[in-house]
Amino acid sequence: MSDPLPASAPTPAVVKQRKPDWIRVKAPMGKAFADTKSLMRRLNLATVCEEAACPNIGECWTKKHATVMILGDTCTRACAFCNVKTGMPRAVDPLEPQHVADAAAELGLEHIVVTSVDRDDLPDGGARHFVKVIEALRRTTPSTTIEILTPDFRNKADAAIEMIVGARPDVYNHNLETVPRLYPTIRPGARYYASLRLLESVKRLDPTIFTKSGIMVGLGEERLEVHQVMDDMRSADIDFITMGQYLQPTPKHAKVAEFVTPKTFDAYAAIARAKGFLLVAATPLTRSSYHAGEDFAKMRDARNAELARKAVPAA
Repeated sequence: MSDPLPASAPTPAVVKQRKPDWIRVKAPMGKAFADTKSLMRRLNLATVCEEAACPNIGECWTKKHATVMILGDTCTRACAFCNVKTGMPRAVDPLEPQHVADAAAELGLEHIVVTSVDRDDLPDGGARHFVKVIEALRRTTPSTTIEILTPDFRNKADAAIEMIVGARPDVYNHNLETVPRLYPTIRPGARYYASLRLLESVKRLDPTIFTKSGIMVGLGEERLEVHQVMDDMRSADIDFITMGQYLQPTPKHAKVAEFVTPKTFDAYAAIARAKGFLLVAATPLTRSSYHAGEDFAKMRDARNAELARKAVPAA
């Protein structure tokens, strides 16, 4: 056993991993960024952009795009990759659905992404609140397309999914986050195949709703494991896969095992397209809601093109 440090010795410095050039982004600034932040505070809304320390916040908020995080800012789980705080959440704000709709109207959003913390403390996991948000958006900004990014609704998924699918969001997103082998350390409160079944259920209940899922790379996964996740997603009829580099939010979170190169992301994207996804987004800075509006338009066009091809009789 090594000798303990003397009482007067300085605390060893935490060595910070140096990010490669392709990961670095500009610091957020400017009037449009400040206006977006001010609007979120005025309407008492949390955003995953802030809570999860998204590297793209400067770009997105400058364009007045924000991903609203409903059901509070405190999660009932503690995943090893996530920067959202953990604890006992406050009561659900009954005014939040209309506040989300008001934010979409003021920002002039053509497409909105709504996500949430895990709320294992609620009988329905927060599913009814998602429905109320969708309904408020349809009333207030009927032309805005709606993408939701939900938790897994552990032990209550069937009823929760039926309820939300009935409200007919345009896109249903639920992230697998990583490969099955890493779930016990990276996503211990969830189950890989339960998440797959959730997305499969959405398609079974309403095939017209686009489904979407994403994973992070750089956590120690093997390439063949990533390929298997792609196959599993296609078996669940998932339309859109997103892949991005995991970044360690704080020293207490899981370490980055590897900074995956842009060239490797390109290779992953080519394989995913070959497997039949309608849309693939795979870059180091890709996140679930990054460029979501543009991607929704591309995905809709891809489906229409596919349907048109199938409608043409063989010569």
